[in-house]
Amino acid sequence: MSKKIRKPIKNEKDFSGKILKILSKSPNKAFNYKQIAAKLELDDTKSRNQIIKDLKIMAGSKKIIESEPGKYLVKAESQDYYEGTIDMTSRKTAYFICEDFAEDVFIPTNNLNRALDKDKVKVYVYNRRKGKRPEGEVIEVVERNKTEFVGVIDIQPNFAFVSTANPKMYTDIFIPKDKMGEAENGDVVLVNIEDWPKRADSPFGSVIKVLGKPGEHNTEIHAILAEYGLPSDFPVEVEVYAQKIDTSIQQSEIAKRRDMRDTLTFTIDPKDAKDFDDALSFKKLENGNYEIGVHIADVSYYLEEGTILDDEAYQRATSVYLVDRVVPMLPEVLSNFACSLRPHEEKYTFSAVFEVSPTAQVINQWFGRTVIYSDQRFAYEEAQYIIETKDNTIPLETSITGESYVVSDEIVEATLKLDELAKILRKKRMQNGAISFDKVEVKFNLDAEGEPEGVYFKVSKDANHLIEEFMLLANRKVAEYIGKQKKTFVYRIHDEPNEDKLIAMQQVISKFGYKIDFRNKGDISKSLNALMEEVNGKKEQNLIDTLAIRSMSKAKYSTDNIGHYGLAFDYYSHFTSPIRRYPDVMVHRLLQYYLDGGASVDEETYETKCLHCSNMESLATNAERDSIKYMQVKYMQDHQDEEFLGVISGVTEWGIYVEIVSNKCEGMVRIREIKDDYYTFDEKQYALVGATSDSILQLGDEIYVKVKNADLVKKQLDFHFLRRAE
Repeated sequence: MSKKIRKPIKNEKDFSGKILKILSKSPNKAFNYKQIAAKLELDDTKSRNQIIKDLKIMAGSKKIIESEPGKYLVKAESQDYYEGTIDMTSRKTAYFICEDFAEDVFIPTNNLNRALDKDKVKVYVYNRRKGKRPEGEVIEVVERNKTEFVGVIDIQPNFAFVSTANPKMYTDIFIPKDKMGEAENGDVVLVNIEDWPKRADSPFGSVIKVLGKPGEHNTEIHAILAEYGLPSDFPVEVEVYAQKIDTSIQQSEIAKRRDMRDTLTFTIDPKDAKDFDDALSFKKLENGNYEIGVHIADVSYYLEEGTILDDEAYQRATSVYLVDRVVPMLPEVLSNFACSLRPHEEKYTFSAVFEVSPTAQVINQWFGRTVIYSDQRFAYEEAQYIIETKDNTIPLETSITGESYVVSDEIVEATLKLDELAKILRKKRMQNGAISFDKVEVKFNLDAEGEPEGVYFKVSKDANHLIEEFMLLANRKVAEYIGKQKKTFVYRIHDEPNEDKLIAMQQVISKFGYKIDFRNKGDISKSLNALMEEVNGKKEQNLIDTLAIRSMSKAKYSTDNIGHYGLAFDYYSHFTSPIRRYPDVMVHRLLQYYLDGGASVDEETYETKCLHCSNMESLATNAERDSIKYMQVKYMQDHQDEEFLGVISGVTEWGIYVEIVSNKCEGMVRIREIKDDYYTFDEKQYALVGATSDSILQLGDEIYVKVKNADLVKKQLDFHFLRRAE
């Protein structure tokens, strides 16, 4: 049977969206059907009759006004037309998000008028009566959120279509024959939407890059990056520029800095880390206090403003940590070498140096440029061994060097004291209302080809908390120092939790016998901490951790300091990771500028930069999440014959989501696949209920499943339902 060839052009069913657009552009002018037809370049009788019909319908529904017989005006702009953002659903409908509305405005499929997910649009809003959900119609796409999409190309004799795996992309993309490039049928390609002609069913585009064959490892990883508009390589000119930078340590530069090379200094990082942003120094003072230095790579020394290297770093704004690779913000010559605080090397740093009492009170503080020498590089596992055993001999099984070695007594003493002080700082934070989210991170053991051999979970221990607390201290004190001067600065802010999401979360966790105290924000944070502690190690832990994190507002960068709710800090910034975060570079530059006596910089300029960095962080997070999903599906492909114990992590009208206990991989069991009864979705119970047996499948229930399908392109797992756990 031959495949039906789709046509890119079709007649419009109605013209209401286009009519609104024409009328809204000339709000004081009345148009008749002939003038509108001329604007739309339509001269056939069928189209003209449709325009007459649409005008009558729109006037009857009060969308437009018939100012005189046969002539129509748009309603007052200020009353019904709004600009905002489109949020597509997977059902080809959307919601219009606008600050003027307390609730999102529903946009039916036939009212989208070519708007795509996250586009900035102008919308006509109607059905605004009390008790009714407002609905709207897109009359103009003001600005496309993106024009580049990843998909699989289906080549026909004279044209092609590209379809994406993104459930929010409701249309495929038409590719003319002369714009297919080197693509072959079935390739994964990156395409650019160039036009969407008035009468075209699909947007028109061109292939700008062939990514490879679907399902191949490198193809899918590059597809993830391309989907979010993230780069995979540096432009040649940026690499060349970086290679020419003088990275040697100069005596003339050392003379301008505080020399801390003789102070005991070491780093603690993940065992597979290649760049070391931060180091700690430790010195006992004669008065019984301690001098603790938080030393951060002085990236801003090498990254000069206005250069192509700085422009590239700003555009990237962050390093992207995919499951099998890092896409760095800076070229390797800086990120892994010149700026990396590697052991037994002198490095330029920007430091926050504190005099701290035995009870972890900050007595004095100093900020400025320094030069250090790192005496030791630790992995978290090695530092944790010292904390747990107080032993100075790192055994073979813990060592990252591949052999047992001895650490100096001085370093052991420093590590133990820093751990002791970090625990005091952490306890104070929790007492002040900080929320502790130690969510389990899924990690993969990969072979030389990047194939997953096994799954393990990353859990934060004392060594992780040690570093975390001193980084938090530096970030907080830097922000406080500038904030109290009332000068423009880059803050890391975090708003209070969304109450509606907390209420929705309460409905779910109540099924497990838990509750949240809503009386005030202090009670909420204490209640969430108690909840995190209570669910620790239980089957529902990951589900409840995820729900709690989703109930929180998203942290972001801003010049408007509202504090950081999750950390319970009035002032907070990002100072400690300039190798991988551009906001930290901005913080370093501003801090030095203000230390030199500079006046407050332009707030609007920096707010724009903050918004860009927050947006790029969000894209990077989504790409990282997709890479984990991809690797989970890839891992499960090789375990299709095994039974797995899972926990029901979501319930919908079309089935249940199940998270496997042993590896945290999540997939779906479709409702029609559960054969022991006929199930329907009970919205009130948030459960599937059997029609004959009254048996219930609800959140937290344990069941056994088997892989039915593992789709690498869509990054989706489907499971067979086997049986309930005993």
